[in-house]
This record gives sequence, structure tokens and C-alpha cells, in this order.
Amino acid sequence: MAIAGQYGRRRRRGRQNRLGMFLVTVVVLMLMIAVTVNSRSLKAKKAAYDEQIAILNEQIRAEEERAKELEEFAKYAKTKAYYEEIARQRLGLVYPDEIIFKQE
Repeated sequence: MAIAGQYGRRRRRGRQNRLGMFLVTVVVLMLMIAVTVNSRSLKAKKAAYDEQIAILNEQIRAEEERAKELEEFAKYAKTKAYYEEIARQRLGLVYPDEIIFKQE
């Protein structure tokens, strides 16, 4: 009887091991599916963020170019030529020895 009892315990352990391995396999498969789904959603988010980064980098370049233009204008605005231009355009001033011709 001792031999039959040992055989029965081994058989139960074997069934428990198979059931345990099956459950572990199912859990691992579920985790793999979850990781795959999350991976795809993260790739989509990354693509959207990359697009947004490209747009923002273009805006930065445009603003840097605009800043350079403003610096150049600020330098020009301090010159005598700029003052003369403004006086002619907005105030209609001329030098005393200038002759102005107007179209009819």
C-alpha cells in the first residue's frame, strides 16, 4: 500500500504542475498581449509628438529669423537715412534746395 500511496501523490503533483504551468502560460500570454497593445498606442503617441516637435521647431526658426530682422531694423532706425525717410513719407518734409515734381 505504501507504493500505491506514493504513486497517487506523484500523480497529483504532476496534475498540479501541469495546471500551474498552464496558468503561468496563460498569464504570460495575457501580459504579452497587454504589452503589445500598449506598445502600439505609445508608438502612435510618439508619432504625434514627433510631428508636434517638427512644427514647434519650424516656429522657432521663424521667430529667430524675425528676431534677426527686428535687430537689423533697430540698427537701421538709428541712422540718419531712416529719419530722412520718415520725414519725407509721413511729414512731407524736403530739403530747402530740393525740387519736387508731382504727377497730374
